[in-house]
Amino acid sequence: MLLETTQRNKLDPSDDSLFYAQPRFVTHVDEGFIAQLTKLYRDRIPANSRVFDMMSSWVSHLPGDIDYDYVEGHGLNAEELARNKQLDHYFVQNLNENQTLPLEDCSFDAVINTVSVQYIQYPEQVFAEVYRVLKPGGIAIFSFSNRMFYQKAIALWRDGSEASRVELVKRYFESVPGFGNIETVINKSEAPAILQMMGLGGGDPFYAVIAEKMMPLAK
Repeated sequence: MLLETTQRNKLDPSDDSLFYAQPRFVTHVDEGFIAQLTKLYRDRIPANSRVFDMMSSWVSHLPGDIDYDYVEGHGLNAEELARNKQLDHYFVQNLNENQTLPLEDCSFDAVINTVSVQYIQYPEQVFAEVYRVLKPGGIAIFSFSNRMFYQKAIALWRDGSEASRVELVKRYFESVPGFGNIETVINKSEAPAILQMMGLGGGDPFYAVIAEKMMPLAK
């Protein structure tokens, strides 16, 4: 297994659905982070793509002036998802209870996940599902900063450094045969981490790990 049992543990082991029962109509990263993320989506996800926004909220941060063929949303709070105007459809599912996505094989050009990877307790199964629903040649973009709901992040994430978290997400992709061209985007703040987490100085650091579902080899 990719993670040991203790590495998956959360300080708050209660059902995640209860924690997210009340909607939070806020953004969990600053405007600089969001601007970088939207630019990354603009650069890497073509118009008319089918996009799956996994562990989403009331905003997806996709460029508003690009037409996508279809955007599917997923999360833990239906009120938040219902307010997200970029979603064509959404569903509610706790991935720490059920990792199987109700989506067809090879049905999306891109899978995006914004500041939520730290809460995934079973990345082996979840990243295998991301691979399954992507079309050959499709990409997955997982972005994150140093903010988190500390009590709901897994132990390995909580106790790690920012550099080790980037390597961890790369390992998640590497654990699934067929993911390739794995790359990272890093834009770190110069302010001390404690000030960043308090929202003081330097802006939120920006991290993204991108992977491609490799095209099958011709026979």
